[in-house]
Amino acid sequence: MTNASTPSGQDLTRRVALRGLAAGAGAAAVTAAVGGTAFAAAPTPLSAGPSTPSEPAGNPTPGVMQLFDDPGFNFTGLLALGAAGYGSSEVGEVLTAVNAINAAGLSNQTYTDTFRSWGRRLAKSAAAAGAREQTETQRAQAIRASQYYAQALFYVLGTDDPGAEENLYWATREQWDTFARQWVPAALQTTVNWGKVKMPVWLFRPDTSGRPRPTVILTNGSDGQNVDMWTYGVPAALARGWNALVYDGPGQGQMLFVNQIPFTRRWDHVVTPLVNWLTQRSDVDHRRIALTGLSMGGDLVGQAAAFEHRIAALASMPGCLSPWLAFPPEVREILKPTKAETNRYWNEEIVPTLTPELAFPLKKRFEPFDPAVMRAARQGRIFTDFWTPAQAVIALDITNVVPQIQCPTLVLDYDDEQFYPGQPREMYNLLRSPKKYIKLTRAQGAQLHCSPMAPQTHCETVFDWLDRTLHV
Repeated sequence: MTNASTPSGQDLTRRVALRGLAAGAGAAAVTAAVGGTAFAAAPTPLSAGPSTPSEPAGNPTPGVMQLFDDPGFNFTGLLALGAAGYGSSEVGEVLTAVNAINAAGLSNQTYTDTFRSWGRRLAKSAAAAGAREQTETQRAQAIRASQYYAQALFYVLGTDDPGAEENLYWATREQWDTFARQWVPAALQTTVNWGKVKMPVWLFRPDTSGRPRPTVILTNGSDGQNVDMWTYGVPAALARGWNALVYDGPGQGQMLFVNQIPFTRRWDHVVTPLVNWLTQRSDVDHRRIALTGLSMGGDLVGQAAAFEHRIAALASMPGCLSPWLAFPPEVREILKPTKAETNRYWNEEIVPTLTPELAFPLKKRFEPFDPAVMRAARQGRIFTDFWTPAQAVIALDITNVVPQIQCPTLVLDYDDEQFYPGQPREMYNLLRSPKKYIKLTRAQGAQLHCSPMAPQTHCETVFDWLDRTLHV
């Protein structure tokens, strides 16, 4: 017999089964703006590294690298901080926001409110600069506003106003569009058809000479925003004389937050229309079109390159074969042999045990795979169908198609990779095309998924390889 203050054995079992979530809602939602599919709350085993008496051995972000005690929030904060290298944040602004969040008490609410406030402040200042025709200032402040709104957007489903998600998306998008218009030369903003749906695209060019140039298609991951493709590729491409194409595919940006179109496993059907559009342009060197994929995008672009053979070079950042394996075992074990069994177990055994802190990362991680998850989350509810989004994630496994990739391929890996440990090396081993494996390290300050503290090192590594491979 139990009483109100003593949990039953069944309750204890459920709590043990959810320990992968209970390590901290922020850790479970650790992928923020760069858009990984990662859901893992508990850190994976860390490689040995130097430590000091005040830091636990193996801590991947010691000392001043630890902005927040929670490793998930710390990861998102480091992403915002690292973006300063390409002007898409400001060190002082991010650290001031971090201090304010810590002083208020770290939570989804305080993180969202603080960065939304910074977004509004910079957006207002950018608009005023535009009215004064100070386009340089307007451009600089708009991209930082886009970054801060994007930081808030990631956590908004865990706040007291989850229905604000679409508005926050439009806030970050409006500032991105302002930035793109004010860039010199202005980005070409248009749409490319994906079936009957129009995908937003932005083409950045070094100049308007019309000279055919190598072109990189920059692919985001899960939950990344356009501003992250600036941090992870556009300026690096332009500086080397490349064009850079940014786009929202299904499950991303406008396609997700407005059109409610989830990810598709056939990413070649997404990339092929982009390649078709690029090859119709005289300012694109049709023989030198490269494709990069950041975070879960490393999986998407692998699938695309296996079937779209006009891609001349591929960079998977990191190499990813199965996004489903990024979810901790405690979550994957919810899936049963049939939809009926799975959803009965989910609704009767798991959902009743979920606190708001545990429910948030589940909503967030499954949102890009099923619009029903999004609609429920925006109403402050947990979704009732676990089977459908889980199957959509599983369908992204590219293990069997990687050997079909024909173009030269760069596979990136990272010290202390939290979400796809071991998968980059596995992908590299499966490749039959010319290939290169590079691991970015702690010694470079480039540890963790997508090197959040070192996007410049990240871009130098990728574009040095692209230049060599395509003889630019």
